[in-house]
Amino acid sequence: MRTAGRKLAEVVARLRDQIAVGMLTSDIDRLAEEAILACGARPAFKGYRVGKAVFPATICVSINEQVVHGIPGRRRLKEGDLVSLDFGLVYGGYYADTAFSVGMPPVSREVGKLLDATERALYEGLAHARVGKRIGDIGHAVQSYCEALDLGVVTQFVGHGIGRKLHEEPSVPNFGKVGTGYPLKVGMVLAIEPMVTLGSPRTRVLADDWTVVTEDGRWAAHFEHTVAITPSGPEVLTSLDPIPPIR
Repeated sequence: MRTAGRKLAEVVARLRDQIAVGMLTSDIDRLAEEAILACGARPAFKGYRVGKAVFPATICVSINEQVVHGIPGRRRLKEGDLVSLDFGLVYGGYYADTAFSVGMPPVSREVGKLLDATERALYEGLAHARVGKRIGDIGHAVQSYCEALDLGVVTQFVGHGIGRKLHEEPSVPNFGKVGTGYPLKVGMVLAIEPMVTLGSPRTRVLADDWTVVTEDGRWAAHFEHTVAITPSGPEVLTSLDPIPPIR
């Protein structure tokens, strides 16, 4: 899984450098798929099925009030947009999953605050992904950090275990109570992914059966890492860069 995670982190680094105002969301999807295939992996999301709904693309591209699972298409990125990308790959039979959000310049102060807080919330949760903790400790850390900033924490969609399948047990909510939930053990791998809004945390799914938007139309951000629980603490598998200190 370390190899899968590193390959995905390399794809993220390439995409971050290429995303720009004026791009079609389908262009971003094409670039992501080319990069994943070039590193000898395959897209994890393309063809993913939930009931009768089959996801048609390599990445989820969600813009502004879209929270997650946006389908790439003919929409162009505009100045000031908040763009969230969520995607994964499979390598050697193992999955890796990640997400990040960026603002298209010029970025408003409000959007900048949301981006910073959502990414920081991810690391607040990561700090509790260690032996002796429980799933509720992760969620409580995310929720308490965001709500102290008057931001909404989406509760209708959550993180998850990951390994031989994209979605495995346990679920990893971005809310919870300290000392509750599944106990964390060495060898577990989790996808921790705060989804945070400027307003109400309530969401709804559009008629395409995939795209999730906020009910009140306020904007949302999304960050995610695949994280292994090791004897020495959490190991972020989907990052190339030094990460903020994990307590």
